[in-house]
Amino acid sequence: MISNSKARELPARFITFEGIDGAGKSTHIAFVADYLRQRGVQLVSSREPGGTSLGEKLREILLHEKMHLETEALLMFASRREHIAQVIAPALARGEWVISDRFSDASFAYQGGGRGMDLRKMEQLEAWVHPELQPDLTLLFDVPLEVARARLDATRELDKFEQEQAEFFAATRNEYLRRAAQFPARFRIIDSTQSIAAIQVELAHLLDALLEKSDAAS
Repeated sequence: MISNSKARELPARFITFEGIDGAGKSTHIAFVADYLRQRGVQLVSSREPGGTSLGEKLREILLHEKMHLETEALLMFASRREHIAQVIAPALARGEWVISDRFSDASFAYQGGGRGMDLRKMEQLEAWVHPELQPDLTLLFDVPLEVARARLDATRELDKFEQEQAEFFAATRNEYLRRAAQFPARFRIIDSTQSIAAIQVELAHLLDALLEKSDAAS
């Protein structure tokens, strides 16, 4: 193992975390960041919507204001474009790894699946905003709807997405699973009903495999 004081010279990687609200993904982002840093990886940790000064302002609007479906999708991708320009692309260009709490798969799941927006329009937005950028690894934390709802009910005040009904989350989850089937090379589905310790063991194996692949490519 290489210590924190000496960074590993590895190809830049982009890792995203996805899942319906209550799936538990946020619990593991700090673990992944710490795990990689302990192995000498220089990285940036960010989130969507957000990640930039403008993005955080848009986040407050998106999570709390009612709006037309297409307005919501456009603002999501506007925030993402700024996120790519200000955070993701510069970090990758420096050779750093980027881990992000949500990316475009979330828009397909929430605005496409949950809200019912035409997926062809989503694909057009994705092709416009980041035609050549996709995550190297997408961790999809998956749980049954009743488990996710129980977790949400035990937490803070809910935003407008978290307040949606079961049908919304069922459609959102189905779209996530459809995306995972469409892009199996980058998706890894994590059974988030497991204990935190068991999930972290699984994450460690996935990260070790990505590190070994990166070492071989460097």
